[in-house]
Amino acid sequence: MSVVLSEFLIPGWADGEGAPASPVNGTDLPCHFADPDIFFADHTYQLEQAKSLCRTCPLQSRCLEGALSRREPCGVWGGEIFDDGRVVAAKRSPGRPKANAASYSRASSSLP
Repeated sequence: MSVVLSEFLIPGWADGEGAPASPVNGTDLPCHFADPDIFFADHTYQLEQAKSLCRTCPLQSRCLEGALSRREPCGVWGGEIFDDGRVVAAKRSPGRPKANAASYSRASSSLP
């Protein structure tokens, strides 16, 4: 899978507003040579890798702007983690949350 840049993904691109000052070859963009799975990973270390790749991208701000306008449901876009159309500081791990140790000890102490 590769990320495709087009006027549909980056607002203003078709009008020349989103085009960088110097020509950028699509293969120069970090998202085009990296494993696309890291941009949609479940593990924090992979998401941090994706965010660090975005920091070197000449289209980072435009990518983020486009993702915000589209309310991307998930993934790393423009160096930020998206969840349910919003930027979040960190992604919650998949699966059921761990039980709170305090509530667990109270529940076990009330057993006969």
